[in-house]
Amino acid sequence: MEADIVVVGGGTTGPIAAIAAARRGKSVVLIERFGSLGGNLTLGLNTKPSGALVGGLPLEIWNLARSVGGAGEDYMAVSKSGGVKIASPCDPEIMKMLLTRLCAEAGVQILFETFVSSPVVEHGEVRGVVVESKSGRQFVGCKVLIDCSADGDMAAKADVPFVMGAGDATTTMQPVSMYFTMVNVDIKRLADWARQTDDVPARAIPEKDEDLAYGLWLTGFNGSLRKFQQDTGIKLQRENITLKTADGQLYVNATRVLGVDVFSPKEFSDAVLECYRQVDAYARFLKERIPGFENAKIAQISPVLGVRETRHVVGEYTLTEHDVLDGPYFEDSIAADASALDIHDPKGADVDFRGMRPYEIPYRCLVPKGVEQLLIAGRCISADHGAHARSRNMPACMATGQAAGIAAAVAVEDGIRVRDVPVPKVQEILRDLGMPIHGNQIN
Repeated sequence: MEADIVVVGGGTTGPIAAIAAARRGKSVVLIERFGSLGGNLTLGLNTKPSGALVGGLPLEIWNLARSVGGAGEDYMAVSKSGGVKIASPCDPEIMKMLLTRLCAEAGVQILFETFVSSPVVEHGEVRGVVVESKSGRQFVGCKVLIDCSADGDMAAKADVPFVMGAGDATTTMQPVSMYFTMVNVDIKRLADWARQTDDVPARAIPEKDEDLAYGLWLTGFNGSLRKFQQDTGIKLQRENITLKTADGQLYVNATRVLGVDVFSPKEFSDAVLECYRQVDAYARFLKERIPGFENAKIAQISPVLGVRETRHVVGEYTLTEHDVLDGPYFEDSIAADASALDIHDPKGADVDFRGMRPYEIPYRCLVPKGVEQLLIAGRCISADHGAHARSRNMPACMATGQAAGIAAAVAVEDGIRVRDVPVPKVQEILRDLGMPIHGNQIN
């Protein structure tokens, strides 16, 4: 198979990149190892961008989900550190279908249940990828490859330099986890209790009961968790947990496993087993200690492990912690992002979740060093461990996917290297899509 552009990874980032490129008339192949799109957003049951969607394709898709009852309205979550504007969770099953439909309507060729073994690089330039499926080993040629694998798999296999986690001797990375859902929860009773307790310091609780289906978000339960562990002898790995609703179901973000090398099949598998142990324990905790859960039961456990951090591919510019905290102006910015600062301490302490001023992501963070006709998008862009606390979140991943898709299309149109793409042209296209480029363009 031959295409103008190949996108590796159909998670949160890849479909946006593929749609953006295909809508400019380019032939695009999107390759996904599972049988549906969305990754952690859908399969992983994460469902919620940790921040606002400020424009472009990401906002278009969320508005489409809202129009069919698959997402609620944005809400303001409050915590000790202030307010955080958050796009409401989506219904993961509806989102799977919407992402696939938009890809099909744009002309994207999706290859499900297909694993990309490696990129093919000749004379320092990507020529395509080798894929594995039930048909065996095959080749897909392209003019531009976009790595949306989340782990920077294509960049690493093309010998692009990268940094693991914080880049220290212990390769410190944010922990892995696994979402699960519970049904038969009395959500109104839970919301009424949460309004009265001081054990849930971070919250978004709608005033109207009809808004609870998508608008309830609760983080805390620290005191209740400590007491539960003292009483039962069960050891858990988080000081707080988060509950949220989507389409009336209760989604639980509670499990955590520290120090996992996700590139080790054994360690990865052991982490899945540990998450199952914790799912069982947290479900018991909620049923026994939290009002509204008296008749609840586990409905679904994510079939994929949620991985927050692995490789940071080294690009022409590395986004720094200073950049995402202070929000400097970048001439070559391709997205202004309003994601929260969301740090799961690698050593196991409390989660640091804070709303902050918008920051900008330079195009150079998407252009890896040393290889031509390769772009990176999603959580593996060129960013340090501190910047990753914001750039790993879904709004940023979708924004970099959109920019990479447009830049790849421009490179094909103009017959140039992605490294030489005129950023002002990409910015103009993004503005036409309603995407803010600079931080001062977000209210």
